[in-house]
Amino acid sequence: MSFLREIRSERNNLLKEISKKEGIDEDKLRRRILKGHIVVIKNYNRNVKPVAIGKGLKIKVNANVGTSPDYININEEVEKAKAAIEYGADTIMDLSIGGDLDKIRRELLKLNVPLGTVPIYQAGIEASRKYGSIADMNEDIVLNVIEKHFKEVDFVTLHASITKELVEEYKKVKRLTGIVSRGGSFIYCYIVKNQEENPIYKNFEYILEMAKEYNVTISLGDSFRPGSLFDLDELYYEELLVTRRLVKKARENLVQVIVEGPGHVRLDKIPGLIKFIKKVTYNSPLYTLGPLVTDIAAGYDHISSAIGAAIAAYYGADFICYVTPAEHLSLPSKEDVIKGVIAAKIAAHAIDIIRGKDIDLDYNMSEARGRLDWDKQLKYAIDKRRFLEYRNKRRSISDACSMCGKYCAMKLSKTQ
Repeated sequence: MSFLREIRSERNNLLKEISKKEGIDEDKLRRRILKGHIVVIKNYNRNVKPVAIGKGLKIKVNANVGTSPDYININEEVEKAKAAIEYGADTIMDLSIGGDLDKIRRELLKLNVPLGTVPIYQAGIEASRKYGSIADMNEDIVLNVIEKHFKEVDFVTLHASITKELVEEYKKVKRLTGIVSRGGSFIYCYIVKNQEENPIYKNFEYILEMAKEYNVTISLGDSFRPGSLFDLDELYYEELLVTRRLVKKARENLVQVIVEGPGHVRLDKIPGLIKFIKKVTYNSPLYTLGPLVTDIAAGYDHISSAIGAAIAAYYGADFICYVTPAEHLSLPSKEDVIKGVIAAKIAAHAIDIIRGKDIDLDYNMSEARGRLDWDKQLKYAIDKRRFLEYRNKRRSISDACSMCGKYCAMKLSKTQ
């Protein structure tokens, strides 16, 4: 029985747990799940705490980890994932493309959060290792890898919306950054070389049957997302219309589905774009990579991303994929991962406040700040390590901080 059929029952312990955690009425939660406006991420085969994403819930944050062909260290990727969870990531995605991909994924599966993957990476790399080229993938490789991942992980990104027709359209457009989606570029190479349809798009209904068996949530990747402020073009909107059809198919087949959103978007264009995506994809939970609001923030793209993510979430995005300071430059370190998670969590919390979630945290912090209660401030600080680092670096001789010392405005205003 599919998860969506299961929750139709009047009493469901999982829904009760989520409703309490998210502060939402259980019946409203059920209705929104059945409509596809909320998804609950958890594979039947995993003993992991489920994460609910979507309309009216707290904004969730995902952290990507994974090896590259240039740097393979499984232990380091696991440590990065642990650090991301410690600092508040709700889910982890394994984007590994170097080393023993099955082993890396299975090490990350030991962590107690939902894990996502991008099966086309492994399919392309297996084809490259076996036949010499990513483009030498075939349907059997792609479908076998997808099923392998479905048996193990909680959600997967499927680049199903890049079709042979859209690839022909892509050849006619001029883009500064081309295709920036790695999975999209893998399928692009396959289509161009073989002149065949995208095997994920072609076999989508069969894939949905597999997803339903394991209660895997499908995240529909955006292959033609803009990789610069200047690449938000008609092609991206055409892909969204394909995504719309796939969302409808997933819902008809009782499979939970998320839609992935854009990468680089001018700040003033974010509201209209997010509202359009939500409308055209039937209010599906929206998962955004930022969007980044400037192209010149190399080394600080976690900040550029957090700005865009906050605006996107205000207008309807539900799930933020973090961006680290190393974005566009290198494989991130553990410290980069921590900074990326914190930036995304700040953006998420800013919108949670507007959604009426966790505002007591800010009240308690402000109350402690007004009383110069440093122990209580530490309790509510989003990054306790950084709090102590700055607090101890230049201590004041008074009970205030060293910015104002004995001339602390809050202290003076309470003693007159």
